[in-house]
Amino acid sequence: MGVVFRRTVAAALLAVPAVVLAGCNGLGSPNAQTTVTVTATASPAASTSGAPSIGQGSSQGTTAPGGEPGIVAVTTAGALVKLDPSNGSVTQTLVPSGVLGDEISTNGSIVYFAEGAGCHSEIESVNLDGGDLTAIAPGQLPAISPDGVKLAWTTEPVMNESCVPDPAKASVAASYKIVVRTLSTGGDQVIGLPPQVVRSQLLPPVSHLSWSPDNSALAVSTSAVADNEGWALYVVVVGDAKYYVGPNAGVTDIPLSGGPAPQRSYIREGVFLPDGNFFISRACCGGVPVRNTSRLLWEVNLNGGLVHQVAIGYPSLDHYSLDADRTGKWLLYVGGNDLYVSKDGNRPTDVAKGLIAAAWS
Repeated sequence: MGVVFRRTVAAALLAVPAVVLAGCNGLGSPNAQTTVTVTATASPAASTSGAPSIGQGSSQGTTAPGGEPGIVAVTTAGALVKLDPSNGSVTQTLVPSGVLGDEISTNGSIVYFAEGAGCHSEIESVNLDGGDLTAIAPGQLPAISPDGVKLAWTTEPVMNESCVPDPAKASVAASYKIVVRTLSTGGDQVIGLPPQVVRSQLLPPVSHLSWSPDNSALAVSTSAVADNEGWALYVVVVGDAKYYVGPNAGVTDIPLSGGPAPQRSYIREGVFLPDGNFFISRACCGGVPVRNTSRLLWEVNLNGGLVHQVAIGYPSLDHYSLDADRTGKWLLYVGGNDLYVSKDGNRPTDVAKGLIAAAWS
């Protein structure tokens, strides 16, 4: 299914009120009495440890007996692998180490990923058969457009225990940007932060990128800055927008309505669905101190309203690396370090353990 995003969906988005959603990162161990479900139906408990079992051979183009497409993933050890979608076993290792989460992206023949060491990260690509490993540019969180024409990524600094960038430095603030490259020409569009955000030194990191089905816009998930503010989902119309946070020209916030405490809930991550709606990881609740009492995997419309509930997740676990296949029939996400797959928005299945990113191939 396709949508004419620029003329219809974008116009609808411009009518949505701007809402900034606050929150926190609530990663931890599963709660014994909590289940991952669709509405009230229990499913297997999530695990925060372990690794996928190792299989043999290559699964390029493999379709599982259930009809789902192939899956590429990143293990907790930093390996880029292909998984058998029917049982989660590793069928081929494409890159043995150094790959970062939470985003990898594929056009069906090439996988785009970020590889990092120390305080540096690089966007690279590799064929799904394991050949032609190519370095592209410094950056993180690559996302290839559905038509394969444009590749987007972020250039913000690596943030880990050994790399703590100083937002007061002009060079650090200038690095918070999204690059959109037309692969055939090598031409880049740069989308940065508004001057008032740079001056505030509260720089919201991008945590995930997702293309609209008509290749005209990016769903940009941002994560928390000081006082846990900054969690949000923005739609950024490529070619129109100068900045990736709003409200600004070509940029619209996706709010939340309904559900528990909508004024204090926040979108942890969101991706486009083929019909122009969104698949989101919704958390409740923000504020200081933060109390995460629920994690909901929802399909929502342009106004943030509930269309369908896919799952209830663990309040103590992060749910991220969301993806929908090109038909919208198959959804996946990582909860803790477990990979969950949902067919037609129904009860998710715990497919594999020990992962930090996944995507349909």
